[in-house]
Amino acid sequence: MMKIKFLLTAILCSVVGFAQSVNDYKAVIVPLKYDFIKTENQYRLATLSKSNLVKAGFVGFYANEQLPEGYTDRCQVLYMDVVRDNAFLVTKLFVQFKDCFGQVVYTSEVGKSKEKDFELAYKECLDNAFKSIYALNYKYSGNAPVINAKAPAQVAAKISPAAAAVTTAAVATQVVAAAPSPDLKDPNLLYAQPTESGYQLIDKTPKVVMKLLKTSQSNVFIAIKDNVQGSLILKEDGQWYFESYQNDKLVSEKIVVKF
Repeated sequence: MMKIKFLLTAILCSVVGFAQSVNDYKAVIVPLKYDFIKTENQYRLATLSKSNLVKAGFVGFYANEQLPEGYTDRCQVLYMDVVRDNAFLVTKLFVQFKDCFGQVVYTSEVGKSKEKDFELAYKECLDNAFKSIYALNYKYSGNAPVINAKAPAQVAAKISPAAAAVTTAAVATQVVAAAPSPDLKDPNLLYAQPTESGYQLIDKTPKVVMKLLKTSQSNVFIAIKDNVQGSLILKEDGQWYFESYQNDKLVSEKIVVKF
């Protein structure tokens, strides 16, 4: 009986810890497109996401919005993602809140639906997933979030096999982070957010400026900017350069990146 009480207490403390960490962020950024849909706001998922966030007490902004004064520090806001969990005859979605380094701060319960129509199914799944978020009783604490920047090797024993891809991305982050630190006051500074295949570079608005795909070399990425495909390369001078061919001519553009 004592063991059961101890276990329940540990679980309760874990839940409270998550709620407190979420409370340290003053707003949530909602993307217009998730990985499992083809177009922006398809099935009204972006609209439904922001609507649910507001109902849960959060301040929400779309990713393409100009953030107002007081919300421009990208590490004081959370970044929302909705993930589809493939299942037979059942649609499953869950919500994740990530910090400015792409680390997961909170994962919701899985929302399920047996509806065959995608729009109805996704709405029902999202509504069900948000039930666990409503239960957090979010209220901004006013405390600055503490970013966990520990190396993946230090927490490897706690990472499940299902998270191997995330760990790999974190290791890659450490490799590129070895480059000289950029000037954080540079108006052209871009911030790297990890994705399943590499990174996306966002500006301060925040707006996605470039998408990066990992290659076999840690200092070279396949890069896509404004529908132009090229390479992002870390050169000997310690600077990143986006190189592409335009009108059969090699063009090299210096890119200031914070990984």
